[in-house]
Amino acid sequence: MTTVWSFLFVLSLLILVHEAGHFFVARFFGIRVLKFSLGFGPRVWGIVRNGTDYCLSAFPLGGFVKMLGENPDEPVAAHEERESFSHRPVWQRALVVVAGPVSNLIFAWFVIFVILLTHGNPRLLPTIGHVNPESPAAKAGLMPEDTVISINDRHIDSWDEVAAGIRAFGGKAVKLEIKRGDEVIQLTVTPDLQKVKNLFGEEVMTPILGISASGALEIDRLNPIGAFAISAKRTWEMISLTVQGFVKLFQGVVPLSTLGGPVMIAQMAGEQAQHGLLNLFFFMAMLSVNLGVLNLLPIPVLDGGHLAFYAVEVVRRKAFTQQQMILAQRVGMAFLGALMLLVFYNDILRIIGLPNPFGPHPLERLP
Repeated sequence: MTTVWSFLFVLSLLILVHEAGHFFVARFFGIRVLKFSLGFGPRVWGIVRNGTDYCLSAFPLGGFVKMLGENPDEPVAAHEERESFSHRPVWQRALVVVAGPVSNLIFAWFVIFVILLTHGNPRLLPTIGHVNPESPAAKAGLMPEDTVISINDRHIDSWDEVAAGIRAFGGKAVKLEIKRGDEVIQLTVTPDLQKVKNLFGEEVMTPILGISASGALEIDRLNPIGAFAISAKRTWEMISLTVQGFVKLFQGVVPLSTLGGPVMIAQMAGEQAQHGLLNLFFFMAMLSVNLGVLNLLPIPVLDGGHLAFYAVEVVRRKAFTQQQMILAQRVGMAFLGALMLLVFYNDILRIIGLPNPFGPHPLERLP
């Protein structure tokens, strides 16, 4: 039951946020919205207010906003043209379309902002937990329980800053200021350059000291300004990582087996919910970013495909014909249909435990 309710909660809320973005921007420009539906298929329940049918439909995996004149060939009476989507300038249509994905990105930031403001920001302390024998750190005299104070005179507050500081100087020697008990000492360490696999499974040369964090955490309480800044940074990092993931996927670096559909999302939502609502909301923020970025891809049917059409329309100063739009939509539907089959195939293999011919899942590559 935890998997079911957490999946429906996460998916419904993210769809609501996405479609609300389209809805409110359309209404801002005076475009009439005929239907606001959560789900597809037959109408199950709803209410009509100010000419808009707010309803729940039979199949919950999605949603849509139906606007007057949304299709160029849709007949619109002369007195209704001022409320028609297709009769609006291209820049207004583009803003209505992009509002959906942008709403998902803003929502992700808002969720992280609220969590940081109410629960604080967990910071992994720059305290060494383990030193590998015969490593550069061991040879330089670093010991467990040492705390890194600075790297090349740059003050250090977290373990992330330790890792970033070492990477910043490549394989060059770095001066470390260390606190050991009540004593402050200085050591010089020259990292080894080693091949390691990054998040996407690519081998990269990385400077290695041979130390690991102790795992000690400190919670920093934040004011609204601090929470705003850190949540914006975290959201941008998530967006950047998601974009890189899509690029690596198309490059063939990330295997197709990493793609998952509703079944995998439901499983992950259930797992996070079992660890507490905080984990579930962090997962929701990550999924919201993925949904926003995915919808911005220039694929017909998706919001990004419509934006690509509008960009071409601006350049050629002429809208696409209905036949051209229909052909593009069919190509987009075929692509998305094939993608849905792939993710369901991956989900099924993952459930029954069979190897995936498209390659191992990244977690399966870990030692």
